[in-house]
Amino acid sequence: MSETGQGKVAIVTGGTRGIGAAIVRRLLAEGYAVATCGRTPPEQPIAFEDKEAEFDACDIRDPAAVATWIEALVARHGRIDLVVNNAGGSPQADAATASPRFSERILQLNLLAPLHVSQAAYPHLKAASGSIVNIASVSAIRPSPDTAIYGAAKAGLISLTTSLAQEWGPDVRVNAIIVGLIETETAEMTYGSAAAQDRIAASLPLGRMGRGSDIAEAVNFLASPAAAYISGAKLEVHGGGERPLFLEIVKEESAKR
Repeated sequence: MSETGQGKVAIVTGGTRGIGAAIVRRLLAEGYAVATCGRTPPEQPIAFEDKEAEFDACDIRDPAAVATWIEALVARHGRIDLVVNNAGGSPQADAATASPRFSERILQLNLLAPLHVSQAAYPHLKAASGSIVNIASVSAIRPSPDTAIYGAAKAGLISLTTSLAQEWGPDVRVNAIIVGLIETETAEMTYGSAAAQDRIAASLPLGRMGRGSDIAEAVNFLASPAAAYISGAKLEVHGGGERPLFLEIVKEESAKR
């Protein structure tokens, strides 16, 4: 660990479980003071060794709540060096019948909330020559059936990333990570049984699904001096990507001959 975060302050939205918790632990290990938020606190503080992340209750879909949270953080720490817009997700929903309310909430969480957080943190990031890392998804760059509005929101997040990088440079670097299929504590809800997960893992070029630590390392890199000339980037962390379905159909049909 280089501990390049010593004396610095990072924000990680949705940092109480899954990918977010892995990012929080990695940044704590790097020496950052880390603050995270959510609607409910974790059962145990997210920690690395003797360092714990701060938690504040905040609905990041509410811009006024976000502004209050950021003001309180700056009052405590005096600065913000890194924002990781990680909170997001969506249950499955049929695009033909999804309610307007449902679609609005998914857009708020996955696209508007990162904008609210980034806007509130911007003057402090500018003062610190800091950076933003937006956690996007492969759903943004390929069809996302059953989570269509989520895919659209994440595609918007990638566009937002490149636009803010142009508008806020050179003071603030803004990058995105395009996350692939990741093992988390809720993997069964997303990918099905252990057998199904094994098949999915075997289908990926690197032979496994991603881990929270893979994304956390990418975040740490993009926030580090090693990435000083990287802004507006869309870093794909997906193990080589998903194999096109038609190739499996061709293989299966060829085996029947």
